[in-house]
Amino acid sequence: MSGQGYEELIVLNRKIDELIDRYNVLKAENESLKKNNEAIRLSLQEKDKRLKDLEIKYDRLRLSGAFRGDGENSQEAKKKITELVREIDRCVALLNR
Repeated sequence: MSGQGYEELIVLNRKIDELIDRYNVLKAENESLKKNNEAIRLSLQEKDKRLKDLEIKYDRLRLSGAFRGDGENSQEAKKKITELVREIDRCVALLNR
């Protein structure tokens, strides 16, 4: 093997080693990002559940205020009761079929 060919082989080996090092760094970074992504996804799910729970509590509080006769909420309570009665009527009608 000539001197130039040997030098090219050394340069090529060095470049291969650099590529392998970069690959390993990127692979580790990718794993870290996947774990981070999973943690964020789980956190988002928990926050979505918490939001739904709070929305349900808010609706209940608003309706309970309406049943006590708190002004404009009473109209909303009457509307909600009417909707519930209609839904019950539909269910009874389906059961009678």
